[in-house]
Amino acid sequence: MVMSAHFDTRREAEMAIERLVQTHGFDRGAIEVVSATAQNSAGIEIAGADAKRGEAAPPANDDAALNGRVEVRVATGKAETTRAVFIEFHAADIIG
Repeated sequence: MVMSAHFDTRREAEMAIERLVQTHGFDRGAIEVVSATAQNSAGIEIAGADAKRGEAAPPANDDAALNGRVEVRVATGKAETTRAVFIEFHAADIIG
């Protein structure tokens, strides 16, 4: 079974992937990350390395590719676990 979900930021998508791999033992090769749109995208919100982090940090990067959500697809036999991780990291449009 393949499950998919959309995330507002690349960071949320990557956190969900790391939780699946490191905590739940998923095979990283069974996980695919793509733009949910026809354009390259880092999500719809600035996060991670694009966001400013405190006074000493460089200014936020304002040229991030914010062209739509990030889609994560997982080939899984653990639907409940996958869904729980997707929800933990604020996924939308969970299918499967």
